[in-house]
Amino acid sequence: MITPSSGAGRTVIAAAALACCAAVVAACGSTGSQAAAPAATTGSAPSSSAPSAQPSTPATSPSASPPAPAGPAGCASSGLQVAVPASKGNAAAGSSYYPVEFTNTSAASCTLLGYPGVSFVSGIGGSQIGIAATRNPAVPRKLITLAPGQSVHAELQVVDAANYPPSSCGLVTAHWLKIYPPNQTAPLYVSFTAQACSKPKTILTVQAVQPGAG
Repeated sequence: MITPSSGAGRTVIAAAALACCAAVVAACGSTGSQAAAPAATTGSAPSSSAPSAQPSTPATSPSASPPAPAGPAGCASSGLQVAVPASKGNAAAGSSYYPVEFTNTSAASCTLLGYPGVSFVSGIGGSQIGIAATRNPAVPRKLITLAPGQSVHAELQVVDAANYPPSSCGLVTAHWLKIYPPNQTAPLYVSFTAQACSKPKTILTVQAVQPGAG
């Protein structure tokens, strides 16, 4: 009698243990399902509230400002008329002084800045006589705008070539001046007669252009 009862008891105990395990598994599965829901909600939150989703405004660069309007261009030789009127000359201390006058003959305003280039030459397109004019800084360089028909001038000093010993001067008579407007490479020519040195002596000195005719 004892043996069957013991077998039945073991069977009941085993069945109870299986039922308990099934209940535990079911409970764990239920708990895992509930825990998964908050994780999914948490993962979607940054996409709706992250500040990085807003477009940024680019910084304004100084180079983005519109360029300032350009002023008149420099006066080209082809748009200028040059004159060195002997009637306006003045003599003092072994030198004579003349205005080198530039007149804007173009249809548009233009600018001049700095010193003209001046030298004696043998004729239009001819060879240079002596050295070119040196620069006198007595008048400061200034950008000058010439309207059509307007004139400016640069003072030219012409030293009396007879002041130099004949042997060191090589005295000759020049009849033409070759003149480059400031910052131009095409020359203009003016009929002008004066004594010059064929050797390297300073005969001509020029100032920067300044407003008004001479």
